[in-house]
Amino acid sequence: MENKSVIISFIILAFLAIGGGVSGVYYYGKYQTEMKRVRDPQSEVKALLSQVGKLIELPTGEEPTVATVTNADQIKVQPFFAKAKNGDRVIIYTNARMAILFDMVAKKIMNVGTINVGTPSASPAVPSSGFQ
Repeated sequence: MENKSVIISFIILAFLAIGGGVSGVYYYGKYQTEMKRVRDPQSEVKALLSQVGKLIELPTGEEPTVATVTNADQIKVQPFFAKAKNGDRVIIYTNARMAILFDMVAKKIMNVGTINVGTPSASPAVPSSGFQ
């Protein structure tokens, strides 16, 4: 009887060790990915532009401003953001006067619009709140 309980204890400890090792490798990979993003934030923007560039021709000759929707409910009152969800990206090309709403999960362009920049009577196309 005692021999059986030792074997069961060994099997349980082996499973715990394997589970701990697998979760350690998983979280180490997540950590490395996050550290890469922190060290080179432009790599994330380049990857995003590469994805969007496969779906629509992007303006050349300027670096866009990229924002993340953090409070979709607050900005849905604007027609451009009617389909926005938290986590979506807004890509703004100031010189080309173009804004793109991209769904990161579905990998779809949800909206494309023109923006008014630099005119006193123009209301901002992108509100200051609801983004990060």
